[in-house]
Amino acid sequence: MSEPETGLDDPEYAAFAWGRYRRIMAWMGLASAVAGVSAAVALNYFYGPLTLIAVLAAIGGIGGSVLMASALMGLVFLSSGTGHDESVDRRE
Repeated sequence: MSEPETGLDDPEYAAFAWGRYRRIMAWMGLASAVAGVSAAVALNYFYGPLTLIAVLAAIGGIGGSVLMASALMGLVFLSSGTGHDESVDRRE
C-alpha cells in the first residue's frame, strides 16, 4: 500500500513551496545587499576612506553571511513546513 503524496512529493505543492522559498530569498538578497553596503558606509564613516578591497571585503563578508544564514534557515523552514521532517520519522 502506497502512502498519499504529501509535501514536496506532491508536484503542485512543491511548486508552491519552492516559489515561496524563492520569494523569501529574493527579499533576503536585497536585505543582505543593504546590510553589506550599510556596513561599508559605517566603516568608511568611523575609520575614514577605505580601499576598494576593504569595501568589497566588507560587502562580501557581511552581505554573504546574511545571505547564507537566510538560505539555510529558509531550507529548514521549507523542510519543516512541507512535512518532510515528519515523513522521516514515519518510515521506521
